[in-house]
Amino acid sequence: MTPARGYAATAADAPLAPFPFERRDVGDHDVAIDILYCGICHTDIHQVRNEWGGSFYPMVPGHEIAGRVRAVGKAVKRFKAGDLAGVGCMVNSCRVCQNCRDGEEQFCDRGALMTYNGREESGEPTYGGYSNQIVVNEDFVLKITHPEKDLAGVAPLLCAGITTYSPLRRWKAGAGKKVGVVGLGGLGHMGLKLAHSFGAHVVQFTTSKNKVDDAKRLGADEVVLSNQEDAMARHSRSFDFILDTVAAPHDLGALLGLLKRDATLTLVGAPDKPYELGAFPLIMGRRTLAGSLIGGIRETQEMLDYCAQHKIVSDVEVIPVQQINQAYQRMLRSDVKYRFSIDLASL
Repeated sequence: MTPARGYAATAADAPLAPFPFERRDVGDHDVAIDILYCGICHTDIHQVRNEWGGSFYPMVPGHEIAGRVRAVGKAVKRFKAGDLAGVGCMVNSCRVCQNCRDGEEQFCDRGALMTYNGREESGEPTYGGYSNQIVVNEDFVLKITHPEKDLAGVAPLLCAGITTYSPLRRWKAGAGKKVGVVGLGGLGHMGLKLAHSFGAHVVQFTTSKNKVDDAKRLGADEVVLSNQEDAMARHSRSFDFILDTVAAPHDLGALLGLLKRDATLTLVGAPDKPYELGAFPLIMGRRTLAGSLIGGIRETQEMLDYCAQHKIVSDVEVIPVQQINQAYQRMLRSDVKYRFSIDLASL
C-alpha cells in the first residue's frame, strides 16, 4: 500500500478536511497517476451531503481527474510513466454484461464501480480525486492529448464534458439543427460550447440577464430568458433537440412545447425532487422526454480527442484544495464561471 493525502468529509454535515489514507499497490494492469487537477462537480456536493442517499464516510470526492502517470503495471500497454491521463466517474465495471460489452459501462447491469463512494469487491471504499494520487485499472484510464498548460480546464471534461457530449451526439445535434441548452453552469456551458462546435444553431436558455453576454461569448446564436413567456412563445415548436442541464425542479412542460413534432428533450441534471409533468406536452407533438448519464469509456475517449482537436476546455476558476469548503458554498450560489478546478500541488 502507498500513503496518500486527500480531503474528505466524515459526515453529511461535516466540512471537508485533510485525510491521510492508502492507495493499493500497482497491479499488473494498473496505472498510478499523480493528480494535478480535479474539477468540482455538483454531484460531489450531493454525495457529500447525502442528498441522494447511499453516501458513506469518510468520503474523498472527485471524479474529474487530470494528472501525470507515475507508474504502470507490467501488463499495461497504452500508458507509460510521464503520460498525461485522466479518470472520470467510473473505475471499473463487470465487463461481461451486454451494456459493458457495448461500451456503455455506465449502465453496467451489476452497477459500475464509481470513482468515489463505491466499494471494491473486497469491500474497500473507493476514494476520488480530491487527493494527490490514484491507482486505476488501465481500461478505465483516459489519454489526454491537450497541452499540459490546459490541464485545469481539461479535468471537468471527464464529467461535464462527456455528460453533455454524449446526448448531443446521440440525438445528432449538429449542422442544420436548432438546439437548445437549458442552464448556463458547469454542464450548460460545456453543452453550449460543444453544440456550437458541432455546427448547430444554438439557443441558450437562462433565467439570468447577467448571463446573456457570456452565453454569446461561448457560442450561443440566440439567448432566451426562460422566465419571460413572450420570449419563450416566439420559439414554440421550433427545436430539433433541447439539452436540459438544470439540477433544480422547473417547468418541463414549457420546454416540451418548444420542440418540433418527434423531437426530444433530454435531461442530464438531477434534481433531488420529482418533476410534475402532464401528458399533453408529450402526446400533442409525439415528443420524447429522455435522460442521459455520462458516457462509456470509449465515448469519453472520443470526446477528449475531439476536444483536443478543436481546442475545447472548460472555463475554470483554479483554487487550492484548502478552499474547497468555500468553493462549495459559492457553487450553491452559482458564483463560479463555470467550474472550479482544484490545483492539487498545495496538498
